[in-house]
Amino acid sequence: MSNNLPKIAWIGLGIMGSPMSENLLKAGYEVTGFTLEQDKLDRLAAAGGTAAGSIADAVRDADVIITMVPASPQVEAISYGPAGILENAKAGALLIDMSSITPQTSVDLARNAKEKGIRVIDAPVSGGEAGAIEAVLSIMVGGEQADFDAALPVLETLGKTIVLCGPHGSGQTVKAANQLIVAVNIQACAEAVVFLEKSGVDLNAALDVLNGGLAGSTVLTRKKDNFLNRDFKPGFRIDLHHKDMGIVTDAARNVGAALPVGAVVAQLVASLRAQGDGGLDHSALLRAVERLSGSQV
Repeated sequence: MSNNLPKIAWIGLGIMGSPMSENLLKAGYEVTGFTLEQDKLDRLAAAGGTAAGSIADAVRDADVIITMVPASPQVEAISYGPAGILENAKAGALLIDMSSITPQTSVDLARNAKEKGIRVIDAPVSGGEAGAIEAVLSIMVGGEQADFDAALPVLETLGKTIVLCGPHGSGQTVKAANQLIVAVNIQACAEAVVFLEKSGVDLNAALDVLNGGLAGSTVLTRKKDNFLNRDFKPGFRIDLHHKDMGIVTDAARNVGAALPVGAVVAQLVASLRAQGDGGLDHSALLRAVERLSGSQV
């Protein structure tokens, strides 16, 4: 297939990366991918993409390189060193890091990439697995206006709300704020669910009417069935939200912002993880409230 669209390399084909890369394939982009799990490479190939044997093979001819990995250490591992992105991508390539990492990691990556003639934007997302599949993600971007403009057609294939928030690292700062709001929101919903159930109210009816008023939220819409069915199959794992709460509490401390409620919820997320629930969806904060309320979970 030959077309005028930029050639894309995709590194990291997890819960988010796989459906996102498939949306690019559907839009006519050539996508060459690399990830650590063979079954994810097979899935990409089945969708019409090309599986690469290494990061170097994936990025060598790419115009645009997109990374979607769990945290800062993984971004550094795939970006640096002789087998990494910066040593093997061509000058002029655009690196779009969609991972959720510390703002400082994004700033450092952009600076190091610039020495190689590689442009970088940080573009973390919100919307979870459902948002990735439906291509309605919210994408918060940090970087230069010209690089944002170059990336926009690609990002518009992946998401719906796409905003340049400021210089390198700004996307990650906004993402950290997003994760703060989401965690506190899920915690509030979880507490309401336990309160309603212990009061003998019809939970389904109660959540419907709450979601129609000022208490309504995207969290309640997206997670209502998780709460009702105690279905905690991961769309976004507690392990990752634990990492994100670390990012936001650390970044807030650095700028002198107090996050009293955020700090409490960060501890509740940490305790849930310590109890072995790190692999569950973040709606499993409900389990922590149930335990605190005397239920056997």
